[in-house]
Amino acid sequence: MNVCVIGMGKIGIPLAVQFASKGARVTGYDIDAARVADLHAHRNPLPAEPGLEEAIPRLAALGLLRATSDPCAAAAAADVVVFIVPVDIDIAHKPDFTLLDAAVDAISPHIRGGTLVLVETTVPVGTTRRRIGPRLPHAAVAFSPERVSSGSVLRDLATYPKIVGGIDAGSTERARAFYAAMLDAPVLVVRDAETAEFSKLAETTYRDVNIALANEFARIADAAGVDALEAIAAANTQPYSHIHRPGPGVGGHCIPVYPYFLDPAETGLIAGARRTNDAMAAYAVARLAGVLGGLDGAVCVVLGLAYRAGVKESRHSSTFGLVDALAAAGATACVHDPLYSADEIRAEGLTPAPAFPVPADALVVQAWHAQYHDLDFRQFAGLRAVLDTRSALDPAAVRSLGLHYVGIGR
Repeated sequence: MNVCVIGMGKIGIPLAVQFASKGARVTGYDIDAARVADLHAHRNPLPAEPGLEEAIPRLAALGLLRATSDPCAAAAAADVVVFIVPVDIDIAHKPDFTLLDAAVDAISPHIRGGTLVLVETTVPVGTTRRRIGPRLPHAAVAFSPERVSSGSVLRDLATYPKIVGGIDAGSTERARAFYAAMLDAPVLVVRDAETAEFSKLAETTYRDVNIALANEFARIADAAGVDALEAIAAANTQPYSHIHRPGPGVGGHCIPVYPYFLDPAETGLIAGARRTNDAMAAYAVARLAGVLGGLDGAVCVVLGLAYRAGVKESRHSSTFGLVDALAAAGATACVHDPLYSADEIRAEGLTPAPAFPVPADALVVQAWHAQYHDLDFRQFAGLRAVLDTRSALDPAAVRSLGLHYVGIGR
């Protein structure tokens, strides 16, 4: 079987490796020449993703995995084409189909009649049938949402049921058979593509709303002098309670984006959750300002550009909101992250820490990478406070150093 994976990103590469490991001849397509060159040279472009370092050179040497930037070379011989190209939101929070549309337009002229086309990119309901299907009139088209996380993609592919729904019964069955052959996880067939699309949006929006609820609990607990984390942990011992953890916002390419695909303006709860989570960075900075008597002229170092610990992914990271809030309060804010170079931090429009450890009035914990676990706060000259937005630290240990500890819900 010849499989073409469109989009050699953080999900596309592990997906290609998974299919190749099951014996498919996989061609990855991407417009990023450097990414294609890495795969041509049997190099792993994602060293932090478990399972790829050994698998990529082995599968490439067997002729089961290759990459190209030529859409004809990618798709002309494919029996199955899988699109995993991101759809983000624009400045007005509307779905931005630019990358997905470009990929479909590049590939569609080269797809043979009868090819199975699978869309794994998370999209608004109806996209597969109404936006993609008409541009592939001779293909069997189905939707199957990716349900994996960076840092555990291969494990997740083997664990979580694979949801599939086609634009007709034949497409659904072909999609089911393909994933049954390519994955070790069970395949869950739903009625149609729209049901499959909606399932992914429901899954991610649930998490956004749950986090917003936890953040509101944290703000109430702060006002009442209660440790919200302790209370939430106690509440979650009841099997029907699954409250998430509070924090400085929601980052990554999924949860802060996909609720907008449901048109949250029509649903007060979803729209309110988005506003609550987006406001948490400013709330956290206000708490820091409260203990320091203001932040005008203060130097603050944000620890972690990545949206979560251990993953080099900055899309919609809470760091951006924290830096904006610090600047609005009059502070000078810089960013440190062991996963990023100074140039990479500058490329995100942020100021890298000039040295590390650097003199600072406050440290802001945003992504508590493993590299920070042995950090000695006494090395930061002039340090007065630590804002722990991730509840990663022991408050008593911080205070024992003569520092203010500031948390969210603690």
